Amino acid sequence: MRSMGDQNRNEWAWVTRTFLFDQLITASIARGTNLVVNLAAGLDARPYRMELPASLCWVEIDMPELLAYKESILKDDKPRCGLERVPLDLADVPARRALFQRLGGSGARGLIITEGFLIYLSGAEVGALAQDLAATQGFLEWTFDLSSPGLLNLLNKTVGEKLKAASAPLQFAPEEGPPFFQRFGWRPVEVRSLLKTAARARRVSLVMRLVALLPDSKTRQGSRPWSAVCLAERS
Repeated sequence: MRSMGDQNRNEWAWVTRTFLFDQLITASIARGTNLVVNLAAGLDARPYRMELPASLCWVEIDMPELLAYKESILKDDKPRCGLERVPLDLADVPARRALFQRLGGSGARGLIITEGFLIYLSGAEVGALAQDLAATQGFLEWTFDLSSPGLLNLLNKTVGEKLKAASAPLQFAPEEGPPFFQRFGWRPVEVRSLLKTAARARRVSLVMRLVALLPDSKTRQGSRPWSAVCLAERS
């Protein structure tokens, strides 16, 4: 059973991560993004709840059965922008490359979202995905969340066995932090710590707010439990 501390930690982290993604998406659209591609979109409802221009094209990609379930839930609701759902297993590399090329065609200024997704992949799988995204002409920005090796170890101690049993082990937490993506064609330009953001909003305890005052590296984190939402530009 989770302790109350675990529950509170999970709640503030989830709320803060959502808030940061919303901020970065809004800023990207203000810079001229006209296409948002949400990989492993799950039950995300941003096209319905965010203030978005009607001219924006939003594409959700996920497993067929999940998108079918989502469609049944939201069938009576209207998104605030153009919305396309693409049923696809992103592990199918040729299929995803073909889809990326279609979406990133002429006139596209695309932002990629991978919220809560990369941590379930291996480093090799993340690198291959990053290369495929960077090879797509219209994909210019990418927003993703990232954890440190220290946080990955902590998560694996608390929920790791259950996730392994569900064939969804937590894996990706690169030693070098956000610079991991540079060799695959992406340059991190913003790194926003979840803890520091939550502390400014007073979503965490006084003790955690004091911890948040410590200097925060935007590269290696090592054994320190750390997570952030990042924005990268195609280099």
